[in-house]
Amino acid sequence: MHERLNEAEDIELLTLPEEQRKDLNARLAKVAEADLTFLCLLDEASKELVANVPKNARICDTSTAHRVNPEWVYGFAELSGQREKIKHANRVAVLGCHATGYIALVRPLIEQGVLLADYPLSCHSLTGYSGGSKSMIADYQNPERPQALDAPRVYGLTLKHKHLPEMQALTLMQNPPIFTPVVADYYSGMLVTIPLPISALQEVKSGEEIANLLSDYYKGNPLISVHPFQDLPEDGMLSANAFSGKDNLEIFVYGNESQILLAARFDNLGKGASGAAVQCMNIMLGRDEVSGLEI
Repeated sequence: MHERLNEAEDIELLTLPEEQRKDLNARLAKVAEADLTFLCLLDEASKELVANVPKNARICDTSTAHRVNPEWVYGFAELSGQREKIKHANRVAVLGCHATGYIALVRPLIEQGVLLADYPLSCHSLTGYSGGSKSMIADYQNPERPQALDAPRVYGLTLKHKHLPEMQALTLMQNPPIFTPVVADYYSGMLVTIPLPISALQEVKSGEEIANLLSDYYKGNPLISVHPFQDLPEDGMLSANAFSGKDNLEIFVYGNESQILLAARFDNLGKGASGAAVQCMNIMLGRDEVSGLEI
């Protein structure tokens, strides 16, 4: 976020010196000084600060602490009616990276009645290691790292990943998906996929109809694009790091007469994190929605 906003002529960044960053009173004083505050804290630290700031303080929280809190607005502007809610909100919870792709693919199908809310979904999500904290970045960039880091690694093996509550709540599903997150040896970028049998769909009976539905749903949104049905890359493969450094998201739909595959590709640090946070800030402050973003 700092990189995206540092060169903006209409933004003044207020920061704390290193020695004051865990001082609650210093934080509160800086919040009082700002028009809007980004929280990039652990959940408990975020909750502590929010509990002590006035209700009219405008907060964008990037932690998982408030994403399913009904008193907060979820920061996915492209969902039906959500942009207007963000515009007038004092409390916005920035969405999680894996959740971004999953919600982008599933929510329109639920809203349009094409997928029943009790359908048992599964989701596979491949991410670069930058989404795993400073310690994971250091591990991957260590020249003496263990050989295990050379290959993709499945995690979240308890099936209780921290993004699951928002993945359920913001898609209006009755249950969370069976979710398989995978981290691999590249810095940033994300590819979220959801397989569906045609028999699971209501009313529509082809992948092409699904692609058209998603295209209509996101029409006019500058940060989300939907490819035509069966639009294959030149080599026939989707690379998860293709949008590294970008703040937009693209959707693909593939399939045959019995199955379809939904895919969302974006940067876990972009539309899946800081890019979405800046987008929310832009909406809240009345700036151009994509100001400072890379598209």
